[in-house]
Parts: sequence; C-alpha cells; structure tokens
Amino acid sequence: MQDLIKLDVVDLALAVGLMAIAIGLSAWEKLGIELNLAIATGRTILQLLVLGYVLDFIFALNNVWGVLAILAIILTMTAIVARNRISPKIPQVLPLVGGAIFISTTVTVLYTNFLIIQPERWYEPRYIIPLAGIVLGHGMNAAAIAGERLVSTINSQQVEIETHLSLGATPQQAVNEYRKQAIKAAFLPTLNQMMLMGMVAIPGITTGQLIGGITPVNAVSYEILIIFMVAIANLLTTILVTRGLYRQFFNSAAQLVR
Repeated sequence: MQDLIKLDVVDLALAVGLMAIAIGLSAWEKLGIELNLAIATGRTILQLLVLGYVLDFIFALNNVWGVLAILAIILTMTAIVARNRISPKIPQVLPLVGGAIFISTTVTVLYTNFLIIQPERWYEPRYIIPLAGIVLGHGMNAAAIAGERLVSTINSQQVEIETHLSLGATPQQAVNEYRKQAIKAAFLPTLNQMMLMGMVAIPGITTGQLIGGITPVNAVSYEILIIFMVAIANLLTTILVTRGLYRQFFNSAAQLVR
C-alpha cells in the first residue's frame, strides 16, 4: 500500500475551513452556537496538538514510567468528568468512579496485552496507550450514564424504596431493579454499536487505520478486538459504579438518606 499522505500546516488550515463553514451556516440559520463552535474548534486544535507532541515524546522515550504517567493523567481526567456528570455533591463519588474505571480498564487491557497482542514489552506505548485510552474514554461515558440514571431514579423513587425497606427488603433488594435499568441504559449504546458495526458505516478506528496504511483485514481485526474490549470494560464499569453508588444513599442502619 502507498505511504501515508502527511498533512502539513496548510492542509490543517484548510481543515479549519470546514469549521469556518459550520460557523457560517450557524450564523445563517441564526442557531446561536457560533461562539461555542469557535471555542470547540480552538480547544480541539490545542488539545490534540498537545496530545500529539506528548505522545510523540512518550513513544520516543519508550519508558514504563512515562506510559504509566500518561495513563494516570487520562484516568484522573475521565474520573473527574464522570463524577461531575453524575453528581459532585454525593460523597466518595470521585474515588468510586475512578476505582471502577481503573479496575475495568486494567483487567481488560492486561488481558488483551498478555493474551492477545503479546508485544515484546508489556508497556509498549504504541499499543497500551491507544487501547487503554479508548477503553477509558468509553468507560467514562458508561459510568456517567449509569451513575446519573441511578442517582436520578433513586431521588425520584424514594417513597417506593422506603416502602420496600419497611416490608423487610435490604437496600440492595430495594434498588436492584433501578441498578439493572441504569446498567442497561449505559450499555445500550455499546450494544447498538456492535449490532450495526460494519453495516451502515465504517467505524472511526478502522477508518483511521485504513488511512494510516493498514490492510483492511488487519484494520477490522483490531476493530473487533477494540469493540470487545470496550464492551466488557463498560459492563464491568457500570456494575461496579452502580454497586458502589447506591450504597451512598443508605446509612449503617439500612435507612434511606434523603
């Protein structure tokens, strides 16, 4: 296959032109999102350029501590974003979400790294950083959806929960159905993606690999691996998050805390 066609500064400037057109369309239709589009464009450029230079340095360094440092930063940021989307007012949400995402990502990435890919060095940056980054990003969304859904449901169904408790149900039994609904809601986008993958559109990761010169068969092989990694990590994350989160609503006497 041909070598990758590299994009220079002029090409990136022309790419920004796409967003200029989007801003113009927003102004034409009086949508009122021109400023948001401009800010989002600037942040995208800045954040991705910084990420590119940081990863370029980490890849060149090829050091286990550098790899762990960048993954720790990504984990911290994803946990904070997920916590803010769930509810920053609930005690222990940040360590709960961070711990759930950390456990699910670690289990998934180590399984993939040691049993499937098996690179010469387990901390090979070109493999572990992209794979862990993808899992962390999806885990953040899954944790946020499941956590927000569970919190809002418990807050709106307090009378029903207290009725179950008065009839002898444990806190786990009283919220069990709500936990299931929250987990299903968070996992549904992943399930839908798996059902339609390759039918209605080429997945973004596969597209990037194809542009990068990877053969189609190898590209879809990695896409299969990645979507399975995302699926198990998301399911494990939502199970851990909802299991830990519902306990924040009950005291030591198994009473619902309003």
